[in-house]
Amino acid sequence: MNNFNRVSRRTLVLVVLALFLATTTQAYHTGIGGDSDGEGDVSLAGCTCHAEEPDNSVTVVLDHVPFHYEAGKSYPMTLQLIGGAEIGGAQTGGFAMRVTQGILAAGVDSESLVQNWEDEENTLTHTDSGSKTEDRTWYLIWTAPETGSGPVNFWIAGNTVNGDAIPSALDRWNRLTVTVDEGADNGKTRTVFSGNGEIEPPAPKESHVDLHHMGAALRAHWLGLLGFFAVIIVIIFCGFFLRYGFSQNYKGRSNLLRLRIKHERRGDQI
Repeated sequence: MNNFNRVSRRTLVLVVLALFLATTTQAYHTGIGGDSDGEGDVSLAGCTCHAEEPDNSVTVVLDHVPFHYEAGKSYPMTLQLIGGAEIGGAQTGGFAMRVTQGILAAGVDSESLVQNWEDEENTLTHTDSGSKTEDRTWYLIWTAPETGSGPVNFWIAGNTVNGDAIPSALDRWNRLTVTVDEGADNGKTRTVFSGNGEIEPPAPKESHVDLHHMGAALRAHWLGLLGFFAVIIVIIFCGFFLRYGFSQNYKGRSNLLRLRIKHERRGDQI
């Protein structure tokens, strides 16, 4: 009887542990928002279930941000996470975003990668497909609010994961806060980011280029070399022409000079 109770308790513990791991490891790859971590809105509090503090090795980049917004105008933007945890599995990262005014929506061809959190139009997060992006990049559109809304705050928490499906300190996250004022939009945009700014460009896929595939660039290269050698040949030709073109006059002057030197040495000049 005692052995049976022990086995039952062990089975119960294993079942509870399995359910716990299933809910914690699979909860956020389909998106995150609101007070999911019990620390407040995740776009402000950050991804505290992965690590307690933000990490500046993660650079959160928001590109194409206007300096001022015009009421009702739509602004395409790009959100990207650089650095942080190395990619090692299916999931690469995710984000939670909230604006104080306006509407957030998926960008062009990104409907399957981002979504509104619980149908709140002022929030945005990744989808299951969006958590598997190779470059941790998402495209979105922000539609500005009506006239007189004042400054708009953008709150973003970006999380880079190693893909082991276990939220832990091995993952890295960071926050970004941006403010856009209302005013005349001159069409110029900016790039804002948080982190240490140590952004490394991606390594080139190929270390060399086949000359047979250079096309016009290769032709221009050879034409340049031909032009260079043509100039050298012209210079050499001009040198020979100047040296031997007036050979009769040159010889005459040389003979006259030698004759004068000869007379001076003999001392028989009158």
